[in-house]
Amino acid sequence: MSEKNETVLISTHDLKVAGPLREVFRDAGYRVELVTPGEDLSGVEDPGLLILTGGLKNESAATQARQARVTRHVPVFGIAKKGEEGTRQAARALDLQEVFPHPPDAREVLLLGRTLIERNRLQEITGIVGETDSIRESLERVVQFAPVEATVLVTGESGTGKELIARGIHALSPRRHNSFIAVNVAALSETLLESELFGHEKGAFTGAIDSRKGLFELAQGGTIFLDEIGEMPLTTQTKLLRVLEEREFYRVGGEKSIRVDVRVIAASNQELRQLVEIGEFRRDLYFRLNVLRIELPPLRDRKEDIPLLIHSFIKDASARHDRQFAGISEDAMRILMAHAWPGNVRELRNLIESMVVLAPGRRIEAQDIPAEVRTPHSRGLLPAPIYQGPLPMGQGGEASLRPELEFVFRTLVNLRMDVDDLRKDFEQYQQRHLDGREVPFSRIEEVPSDLGLEEVFSEPAGPAEIAESYEGSPTSEEGRVVYRQGMTMEEVEEEAIRLVLEEVGGNRRKASEQLGIGERTLYRKIKKYGLEA
Repeated sequence: MSEKNETVLISTHDLKVAGPLREVFRDAGYRVELVTPGEDLSGVEDPGLLILTGGLKNESAATQARQARVTRHVPVFGIAKKGEEGTRQAARALDLQEVFPHPPDAREVLLLGRTLIERNRLQEITGIVGETDSIRESLERVVQFAPVEATVLVTGESGTGKELIARGIHALSPRRHNSFIAVNVAALSETLLESELFGHEKGAFTGAIDSRKGLFELAQGGTIFLDEIGEMPLTTQTKLLRVLEEREFYRVGGEKSIRVDVRVIAASNQELRQLVEIGEFRRDLYFRLNVLRIELPPLRDRKEDIPLLIHSFIKDASARHDRQFAGISEDAMRILMAHAWPGNVRELRNLIESMVVLAPGRRIEAQDIPAEVRTPHSRGLLPAPIYQGPLPMGQGGEASLRPELEFVFRTLVNLRMDVDDLRKDFEQYQQRHLDGREVPFSRIEEVPSDLGLEEVFSEPAGPAEIAESYEGSPTSEEGRVVYRQGMTMEEVEEEAIRLVLEEVGGNRRKASEQLGIGERTLYRKIKKYGLEA
């Protein structure tokens, strides 16, 4: 982190409180300015924190709090007076970050103030704006991952700010004084990508009139960011894995290995696990990249950050285009908050920039927002990217199924196998409930395959009873289905259906309920066994 040079503003509503606070923040290395009640804060350059000592119901303190939060987006602390009622409601109305009792513990105020200031400074470094828990967690991971050398995988939908996270990790790392090189893997063909990453020797291919260093060599001692890593061809993935494992590579057409010291940060808007399953991404490379991981949420899942993002984008666009921007009406803000933002933060930033350019000097109203943003619409049923490349070739030289279809086919086959297993278990369960009562089993053994079923002995049957059950030819007696030696499963099932139909007087609905099968299934089996009469 950089030196503590942020300005901390402390109001002079209560000098007995303001004095100790000023001393503790000064001792911590911050620049402190005292502001009088009602003083305009617009003249203060980039304050990091405002502390109001006048209580939560002081009108001038409330005015300064609104100015700091709404106009400057500066965090505000408040000091509650003794006996002040409605503290939570008042703090919520003023949008205070924290409220301390009177008199406050100066060191506690410093601790919480430093945390807020450091987080805001990190947001400035990374360019990531937001106060939701998901964004705070992502920023905390940036701080944790930056000092180490392990590879980092950043995932999230397109436009969520993956490159900003990568730049933040580099800016806080020991490599920050060396190069940061970003590569969009999807924008380069297979041949060109390999040459760009690893360089080539003279004469390695047509047009290689001279030797050329690759991006890994140019990023020596720094960080290389590989965006859309899921689009990398398998042959290039093999070379990248060698770089990660051995810290060396060969140029295209080269014979001498080149040692390199580069930290790799990869990003993808696809689910790499799915690409691994369909054979489009190396499993070993996936695990080598997925050492440390940061997952960025889509904008629709953190809509509370939209006002902060809009303020940041307005400030940036106004400065770059030298345009004044009067603001956005409440109706327009509600529309922007309700939009799904399929393009995430990038879409919002581009929209705000167009507003700054096209509507200088006046406030944006609801009718100024494009129709596609004002009108709610479905995000679609297929968020997964669809493979658009050529079909892979099979062993016979014919085009085989697309990887996605092959993955779906495998899943359906596995599901069919699971269903078959469940059907077998259910048929065994039915056999235990043929007479409407659950029969406890003490022993289940496999029998010769020619019988087509399992032997089941009910407890406490003895050897004599078991032997007796194998004698005779009738298959049902006293309303029960009895297994006889040599019977098949279909014969047992036929007798069970016949017996139940007799008991219910041919009522098929009642019969299906007792048998525990659907009516359509029962009709099919009745027809199969010739039991229509």
